[in-house]
Amino acid sequence: MIPLYFHDDQWHALFTRRAERIEPHSGQVSFPGGLIESDDTSPEQAALREAHEEVGINPQDVEILGRLMPTWTITRFLVTPIVGIIPWPYELELNQNEVARAFGVPLNWLAEPANLEMRKYKLTRFGPSFHVHYFKPYEDEVIWGATGRIVVSLLDELRQIQENTKRSED
Repeated sequence: MIPLYFHDDQWHALFTRRAERIEPHSGQVSFPGGLIESDDTSPEQAALREAHEEVGINPQDVEILGRLMPTWTITRFLVTPIVGIIPWPYELELNQNEVARAFGVPLNWLAEPANLEMRKYKLTRFGPSFHVHYFKPYEDEVIWGATGRIVVSLLDELRQIQENTKRSED
């Protein structure tokens, strides 16, 4: 789930930092989410359930906007990002077993090219190198890897919508 909210006259994305005990991505910045379970009827339902379990967002409070293209992580997970709007302010209830912190980042900051770079990353010492997205630290948190790639995908989609809207107004 990519929760978006409007605060201080700008849009933000809500991120989490995973608890240190959550493997294989302990301590990393991510969006609320997890595996699709057998009771989930869709990726949207799984995203809503996971957002509720991890940060206390009530599914009825989310306006689903749609899906981004599924993306593979270098750790072999297929992620289907679901974009939704939540009201703000919102009283989050963090599941301390899964989430160490929740924080928002303005979309304008994320869209600033100076805040993003590509780096080489090796999953294992002798394995292949991968190019991964790294954002500069925001409030001492680093958005990188699959989460960074999902953010870039979200920003590309938003730019395309904005361009199409502008063309239709001309």
